[in-house]
Amino acid sequence: MREIVHLQAGQCGNQIGAKFWQVISEEHGIDYSGFYKGTSDLQLERINVYYNEGSAANRSEGGKYVPRAVLLDLEPGTMESIRSGPYGVLFRPDNFVFGQSGAGNNWAKGHYTEGAELVDAVLDVVRKESENCDCLQGFQLAHSLGGGTGSGLGTLLISKIREEYPDRIMNTYSVMPSPKVSDTVVEPYNATLSVHQLVENTDESYLIDNEALYDICFRTLKLTNPTYGDLNHLVSLTMSGVTTCLRFPGQLNADLRKLAVNMVPFPRLHFFMPGFAPLTARGSQSYRAMSVPELTQQMFDAKNMMVACDPRHGRYLTVAAIFR
Repeated sequence: MREIVHLQAGQCGNQIGAKFWQVISEEHGIDYSGFYKGTSDLQLERINVYYNEGSAANRSEGGKYVPRAVLLDLEPGTMESIRSGPYGVLFRPDNFVFGQSGAGNNWAKGHYTEGAELVDAVLDVVRKESENCDCLQGFQLAHSLGGGTGSGLGTLLISKIREEYPDRIMNTYSVMPSPKVSDTVVEPYNATLSVHQLVENTDESYLIDNEALYDICFRTLKLTNPTYGDLNHLVSLTMSGVTTCLRFPGQLNADLRKLAVNMVPFPRLHFFMPGFAPLTARGSQSYRAMSVPELTQQMFDAKNMMVACDPRHGRYLTVAAIFR
């Protein structure tokens, strides 16, 4: 079956990555410890795209499902909190790769010095995960472009994987910094250096923008002071939405390559702008059922875009609408 190896780099990447696994584990009926507790066969039909099935301890229950995830960071803090969190036991312990020094929001540290020391250890884990696959279709990386590790080490890893697996699809979920919601002064530099790498070395990139996420939290969800938890919730909804056609049986865009064929008009124009509807806050479900025209109207609205960019000012070259 067509497997995807998931990588998450840096603090932001690990936090949205952990949330992503939490969301898709719920969707596939997998509990905290990795055992299947779901009710529908559709949940298991393409589960091996993202999960490795371990051998069963006894015949009555199935094996444990382990995410094909590699977690990397240049400091241990974020990964320790994931490991000690509720979904920590889901991941394979060998797949946590971390340094001690941190990148200090410096792209060059992540790409040339600290990151370069760690990247071989990461590639070993990636190789191990890839060899566990029947027919690997590609990789996906969750990272931010504003920090040092996600941007510097993330792009270094992309180019190394590109050397080793030139015929596999490389997909990224990249969180863009914005001047309104800024952590550090050097974010624009880190982002510029990273985008230069992404243009050359990825096949598809979903861009997510903190500013747009904050706007959604303020305007649509009416949250007075949104936390990163709220932003990560929106990101994980989006990631879960755009991977639906990879994880469940369907007709269109059933794997990363078909998605790339349908969505990328020119090789360098592979930066996608995700929109999502209906938007709901954490812990609340939408109360009324939406009709298809309403949902379509919403998802093309600038307020529902995960990037602070008004689509009415430009032209669409390609669009994929995924309904579930």
